[in-house]
Amino acid sequence: MDREIEDIDALIDHAGGSAFLYGHSSGATLAMHAAVRLSGRIGRIAMYDAPHNDAPDAEESWTEYLKELRRTLADGRRGDAIELFMRFVGTPGDQVGAMRREPFWPSMEAIAPTLAYDHATIIGDRWSAPTDLAAQLAVPALVIAGDASFAFMPGAAKTLSRAMPHGQLRILKDQAHNVDPGVLAPVLTDFFAG
Repeated sequence: MDREIEDIDALIDHAGGSAFLYGHSSGATLAMHAAVRLSGRIGRIAMYDAPHNDAPDAEESWTEYLKELRRTLADGRRGDAIELFMRFVGTPGDQVGAMRREPFWPSMEAIAPTLAYDHATIIGDRWSAPTDLAAQLAVPALVIAGDASFAFMPGAAKTLSRAMPHGQLRILKDQAHNVDPGVLAPVLTDFFAG
């Protein structure tokens, strides 16, 4: 994660010394880390569907998922790692099987190692909302989730926004994890202009 934050810092230098950040999914968690580490250089952050789950049984399933993901990637079984992730988030097995036969599947396998980075490093060993990190944010933050996204994400967004000293919550109607840019853009524009 240090390299990612160094890259963000370099981009901020290139942009004139300060910036606003937007992060989607694990990028939302990365945006929180960057805003804390680069204090004074980031004026606001907005996040969509930070992938955290506060359900009581979530930690055990996350721990098992990470173990299996690491094992699968260590064995060089990239396709199985992608399938493991897709099944973990609820994609039915027959759909995954059909996807494995599609021409785009090799490109999915090529990026499989990023799952370990996104999940184990950025999200971390705990799947629950990182309220300790959120509480350190000194800048205004807009925490957004879609009400048609994964069922646990609106709850995590609420938890994170409450933990932030300057947090705001926005739930977007009829939006899934693949948010419609036409719906999201005005929300971001209003927040960053504010």
